[in-house]
Amino acid sequence: MAHHHHGHGHHHHDHGAGTGKVLAWSLLLTAGFVVFELFAGIRAHSLALISDAGHNFTDALALALAAFGFYLQSKPADSVKTYGYQRAGVLAAFVNALTLIVLSGYIFWESYQRLLHPEEVHETTMIVVAAAGLAVNIAIMLGLQRDKDDLNIRAAWIHMLGDALGSVAIIIGAVVIRFTGWHRVDPILSIIIGALVVWTAWDIIKESLNILLEGLPAGLELKEVTAAIRGVAGVIDVHDLHIWTLGSNAHALSCHVLIDDQPPSESDAILKSLNSVLCQRFDIHHTTIQFEHARCAVAESGCSLMDAHGCEPAPRGRWIDPI
Repeated sequence: MAHHHHGHGHHHHDHGAGTGKVLAWSLLLTAGFVVFELFAGIRAHSLALISDAGHNFTDALALALAAFGFYLQSKPADSVKTYGYQRAGVLAAFVNALTLIVLSGYIFWESYQRLLHPEEVHETTMIVVAAAGLAVNIAIMLGLQRDKDDLNIRAAWIHMLGDALGSVAIIIGAVVIRFTGWHRVDPILSIIIGALVVWTAWDIIKESLNILLEGLPAGLELKEVTAAIRGVAGVIDVHDLHIWTLGSNAHALSCHVLIDDQPPSESDAILKSLNSVLCQRFDIHHTTIQFEHARCAVAESGCSLMDAHGCEPAPRGRWIDPI
């Protein structure tokens, strides 16, 4: 008979309030700046400023989603969402990244049009606005610095970094336009900003999709975990091993472990050492470990009817019954 053991070590970072506040004011600051930059970009005929406003807008979106995800992650689990709302942040990051890619497509198209028909741009406005943008981005990055282990916060932080680089590029470009009068610099910058957006978005899509599709958490090797479990005293073998990510950095594991036939009071010690190995070496705190007994697997009589997963095979139709 298989025993089910559930080992749960829940630990939540207690810096929610501070991060929530940082996200909230970052969002307001970014949103305000987007409106200003869009207006300035239209006035200055600068596609680079307009595309940077677009980039900043997606960052405002990233911050809003990060704040929303952060709020949901801190909500306790309920009877339906038994793992809490940790996936909400991941889903948010995924949706946001898709939006970014659509936006980049638009920027590329506009830049292509501009390269064919260059327009005159006001480089002074570009410098002033980009410098303001740079200040905003750096301030927000410093605010988010300490929570970078959270996927959502990291996504927002990387956006800010991309933005800061975009602002630097615009300043350099505006200086080049000022001294050479070569207005095609503006759409070229827009293309670079667009590429930057695609690059950041792709990373987030990859990571969030892996979590949504229950993939193996980044940095874990299945064979290493298997070997570690097999190395625990009293464990004969392990199968049906699954590891997945619940939220930004909570991992879960389930498996069947083969041990000698023994009373549960003795197998408890094995369970404890299994959990401490998983917790310390792999940072896995949610575990569901099912014990199976070796004698069952060896004895022919009672268990030969079971298939590999311990399920009785479905009764066959009479016409294929082996006689």
